Amino acid sequence: MGESMLYPDYIFESSWEVCNKVGGIYTVLSTRAKTLQDMMEDRIIFIGPDCREDLSEPFFDEDICLFADWKAFAVHNKLKIRLGRWKVPGLPIAILVDFQDYYKDKNLIYGKLWEDFQVDSLHAYGDYDEASMFSYASAKVVESFYNYFGLKDKKVIYHGNEWMTGLGLLYIRKFVPEVATVFTTHATSIGRSIAGNNKPLYQYFKYYNGDQMASELNMQSKQSIEKQTAKFVDCFTTVSDITAAECKQLLNKSVDVVLPNGFERNFVPAEDVFASRRCSARRCLLKIANALTGEQFDSNTLLVSTSGRYEFRNKGIDVFIEALNRLRFSDNIHRKIIAFLFVPGGITGPRKDLADRLRGKELYTTPLDNPCFTHDFYNLHDDRVLGMMNSLDIHNAEDDQVKIIFVNSYLLGNDGIVNKPYYDVIIGSDLSVYPSYYEPWGYTPLESIAFRVPCITTDLAGFGLWVNSIKGSYSELEDGVKVIHRTDYNYSEVADTIKATIEEFAAMTPAQVKRCRTHAGNISRKALWSNFIVYYEKAYNFALRALEKRTKLNTNI
Repeated sequence: MGESMLYPDYIFESSWEVCNKVGGIYTVLSTRAKTLQDMMEDRIIFIGPDCREDLSEPFFDEDICLFADWKAFAVHNKLKIRLGRWKVPGLPIAILVDFQDYYKDKNLIYGKLWEDFQVDSLHAYGDYDEASMFSYASAKVVESFYNYFGLKDKKVIYHGNEWMTGLGLLYIRKFVPEVATVFTTHATSIGRSIAGNNKPLYQYFKYYNGDQMASELNMQSKQSIEKQTAKFVDCFTTVSDITAAECKQLLNKSVDVVLPNGFERNFVPAEDVFASRRCSARRCLLKIANALTGEQFDSNTLLVSTSGRYEFRNKGIDVFIEALNRLRFSDNIHRKIIAFLFVPGGITGPRKDLADRLRGKELYTTPLDNPCFTHDFYNLHDDRVLGMMNSLDIHNAEDDQVKIIFVNSYLLGNDGIVNKPYYDVIIGSDLSVYPSYYEPWGYTPLESIAFRVPCITTDLAGFGLWVNSIKGSYSELEDGVKVIHRTDYNYSEVADTIKATIEEFAAMTPAQVKRCRTHAGNISRKALWSNFIVYYEKAYNFALRALEKRTKLNTNI
């Protein structure tokens, strides 16, 4: 018989995105929180950065009574922390840590890190220091809590996400070795950098040396902390098989467990309000399109969208625009199409001319100047989306049957133009497109199909590979998700396939669209955290078993 599963008594999980909505990892942690909270009952504690100068935390409720005695002890020992609840389903405990005081000691901290784990911090720049000081402070918080409450007889996990938590994980390994460590890289820093620097990541994949490429791309310190953390933690994990291969090749370390990203359906409206929310989103988007372009759009208008971080090549924003440009000249489209790019960029605020129009109720018949974007840029002329649109002569002219609107702001409900949260907007799309070149998982397409919006993605995304694995072959549009084969060099073929798929969808009957939407929703239910949490249980067991082996080995020495 095999060994029984070990379950932790306490889990501490740290990330730069705890109570700090920056990117996809926020979604991973915040949606998983309820499942863990239900399992652990306040013995799952998240640790994030206290990084807002005005202490305003839209996702954090401070509770001065929570662990008050320990907090007094921690503060006495020069830890600057705030305790409370993360304002996400499950309301898990969150600790926000102020790490500013550690900067003065960073050289000593880095020196010790080199002595103990051979982490090279000499080439650090940019966000390396900030992340490392946060990570160090987070580990000190775990150490303090562990010692104060006497948890030596408990099974305790410290789980860090991304290279930004590496220093803390190594600190725990050295100074609190009784705690089992789990490290999740959601994307290797060097893999993302190779792809982002327009180098062919996949064709020559097996010939890449991570350290050599880190030197070439000035990524030595991030590569070093990520590689050494993966080597020394009790359980090394990532989010998809495609990134597991990347870890083995570029970090010289095989992952111990793959942790696919799930979600909770609590952000999807109940059936009794779903239709009204979708109609509201569509009215909002069509009103913005009218105010920008001066054209009127009826209910038959096809709304296509993409969204995510502003990674122009990695997220496939470039090939999406190219596909839309080719669609402009198609003879197979017999309805108006508006494509929205929900990709936040560097902005100064909402466009005043557009905001003024949106306050009225009338329909407009003349376009605004530059009717392609919704918010003013810090540097309009350096923007890559607008630059590509200009080079293709895309200006949302009256005779363009395909309009492209760049919504270049975070959608939190107060952006001054859309004024709806992201989830209340994407529900209005008819079809979404995420043609990623580099995408370890892909939360945006998963969110899309949760709202029963069929999507297009690629087999270079972990999500796309997962969908193919469910079907046992390449998933097609009628299945709810179209997965396109993508390589380093088939950009034009991908653009043509996106164009053809949009044409196919635009020509579907209402009954065909309904089936497509139903299938999309059915796929999303397979990715609920209730189905995926078993992988985390496997990782926790792996880490605790590794800790047992370490402890036994040290005892026998």
